[in-house]
Amino acid sequence: MKENKKNKGQGKVIIFPGMMDRLLNEAKYLAENNQYKEANELFEQAFLLGEGDEVSLSIFAYSLYEEKNFERAKQVCEELLAIGPNMYFEVMELYLTICMQLRQFKQVEKIIESLFDEQLIPEHEAEKFERLKNLNAHIAENQESHFQAPIIEGDELEEFTAAEFLEMSAQQQMMRIHELTEKNIRPYSEELKAVIENESIQPFIKSLLLILLVEQEVNLDVTISKFGQSKALNPVDFPLPTELPQYKEISGEIAEQLAQEPSTLEFAMHLIDKHAIVLYPYEWSGYATEEVASGYIDYVKTMFGEEREMNDEIVTFLQNIEKMSDLQE
Repeated sequence: MKENKKNKGQGKVIIFPGMMDRLLNEAKYLAENNQYKEANELFEQAFLLGEGDEVSLSIFAYSLYEEKNFERAKQVCEELLAIGPNMYFEVMELYLTICMQLRQFKQVEKIIESLFDEQLIPEHEAEKFERLKNLNAHIAENQESHFQAPIIEGDELEEFTAAEFLEMSAQQQMMRIHELTEKNIRPYSEELKAVIENESIQPFIKSLLLILLVEQEVNLDVTISKFGQSKALNPVDFPLPTELPQYKEISGEIAEQLAQEPSTLEFAMHLIDKHAIVLYPYEWSGYATEEVASGYIDYVKTMFGEEREMNDEIVTFLQNIEKMSDLQE
């Protein structure tokens, strides 16, 4: 009996290392042939027998991601990052993509800030990651509060004058607009018109003020000039940005194409909503609905680390609108 037990123990030592290697090799083969579910089952079995190496864990993480098992993929990435893999930045890119799929936008923003602080982002990737950080910050902010205005005591609104508003910084102007959203703006309609028609006001600010007039159905004639165009309209019967025809067409096209990719869809719709405000009362003039929709899908998917062939003209157009929405001074 003693000899049998000894042999049995020796058998475990001899068999399990070989079994782990066989499981890993088969799992890698399955993952490389897009059989992610089967691959992941074998990876899990293999890692019960011992710790994974960098290559195996990397393939496992990507396989989990492809199977949309994002929670487990995040755990595996964290194991990898703790090891300090040779391809640290590539693993971090996957980790951030997974966090976005899990809608952990604030976490992504903070991680990217840390990467910049530690100078871990390659120079050629800096612009993309800055854009990605800003987008996650916008979405995280929207999650916490859907354009909540500061609470103002009583019903009184501080006197609004165009001259005072024009002296403010862009951020101060935004705060002032927040205050106006909960108040009756009709007494200041002429002052608001003067601001909107002023050439020095940023397009995004003009749009927000016009939206206030449209929402409260203020009856006056306003001329909106931006992007080399000029339009006279009356807010009392003018549609909001999300009610304009091209917005409906583009958002509908994107919703249909990204129906199986909820996080990518949310990112794309967030951009479209924001850009619709910047462009308002115009739309994506000069571009067909299909090419704009494809442009947004390509633009967002590159943020998720996917390589895409992109229409440079459309991408440049979208990037310019994005810069306008950030209110850089």
